[in-house]
Amino acid sequence: MKSIGFIGMGNMGSAMLYGLLKVFEPEEIVFSRKNQEKGRELSENTKVAFVESNQECASMAKYLILAVKPQYSKEVLEEIDPVLREDQILISIAAGVSINEIRASIGKRIRIVRAMPNTPALLGEGMTGVCYDDSDYTEGECTVIRHIFESFGRMEIVKEELMNAVICVSGSSPAFVYLFLEALADGAVKYGMPRQTAYEMAAQTVLGAAKMVLETKEHPGVLKDRVCSPGGTTIAGVAALEEYGFRNAVLKACDSCYKKAESMERKKEEE
Repeated sequence: MKSIGFIGMGNMGSAMLYGLLKVFEPEEIVFSRKNQEKGRELSENTKVAFVESNQECASMAKYLILAVKPQYSKEVLEEIDPVLREDQILISIAAGVSINEIRASIGKRIRIVRAMPNTPALLGEGMTGVCYDDSDYTEGECTVIRHIFESFGRMEIVKEELMNAVICVSGSSPAFVYLFLEALADGAVKYGMPRQTAYEMAAQTVLGAAKMVLETKEHPGVLKDRVCSPGGTTIAGVAALEEYGFRNAVLKACDSCYKKAESMERKKEEE
């Protein structure tokens, strides 16, 4: 019997796996994935057991992480339902798939954790929104759940009705940050800086600014004001961002993420 099982091992599953290997031994983990060639290759690289059958994987683990794309979650849940046990804990990272939808796809009463991690988990800097009722779990089980998600970054417990907001602020937003970094680097390249140098300077600056927020606990607006000297270059740049709708563009991006997640939930409810 393994402690943790993964069904699905794409970009997000792999990122989580490498984080988990900093806390758990390879012998404690098992996974299955559709592409068996890649599954065997990952197993060789990590020493984590690979099994070809989703049912076999599901039958072997106490904490079972469903890491498949949302459109395949119902199919996979119905496939593994016959081997699920009521003492197991199912952890779903499928965007837009509610706990009630998961329950409707399986015939057993099984405890469900819904989570939304992000790809910086690959480097141990992930941010995961997690939803579950801790009154249904033992203290030891809550500790393991926390260890799972904190092995690759930080976690916050949120109400399920806020999970679509989690997608906006952390699940999808790494892509927004990459877009900002690319644009920032383009601005320096425009004035003659080598592109790789521009990328490194922009990325380190974003990393440092983020750490300032996390470690000082100061409001981002206060930190922004400290950089903006009266009549200086920074406030001129901030004024240009405001003029061209930077904040509004970010809010609209979040609106689009949220609406898409809602539409995915509605579509599944109608099926």
